[in-house]
Amino acid sequence: MESITGRVWVFGDNVDTDQIIPAERLLAANLDHLNDYIFEKVRPGFAQQVQKGDILVAGRNFGCGSSREHAPLSLREAGFSCIIAESFARIFYRNSMDTGLLLVECKVDAREGDIATVDVDNGRIGVGDNTYRFPEYPQFIGELIRSGGLMNLIREGRFR
Repeated sequence: MESITGRVWVFGDNVDTDQIIPAERLLAANLDHLNDYIFEKVRPGFAQQVQKGDILVAGRNFGCGSSREHAPLSLREAGFSCIIAESFARIFYRNSMDTGLLLVECKVDAREGDIATVDVDNGRIGVGDNTYRFPEYPQFIGELIRSGGLMNLIREGRFR
């Protein structure tokens, strides 16, 4: 996988799925436009500022709360290429990998507007003059990342 470079958006600890995408937005008529509503209650207008390839950096326990897949789907559809956090809620982690949203578990010191580069193959993140390391993904998770999610892996006939 090639390196990913993008503009950084910073969030803190314990960002829950209702902050990412409010439950009342999960109506059938909205499902194609979930990205329009990300973080609307905590940062109004945020969705309109995100650009394709941006990177979200957060603290501990990102994605806590409900287990619905809408949260990672809405972040991916908004244009985020990667979410970096010190830790993720387990069900959010699994849903993200299944839906093709790249997650990197690593504590990173970044400011909003910084440019970050994520080198998945070599386990490195660069922000300014700082380099951070993260562990290699297990083989199956690596395959999910390279395929862009579980459904793509199945379509490719590589799901075992």
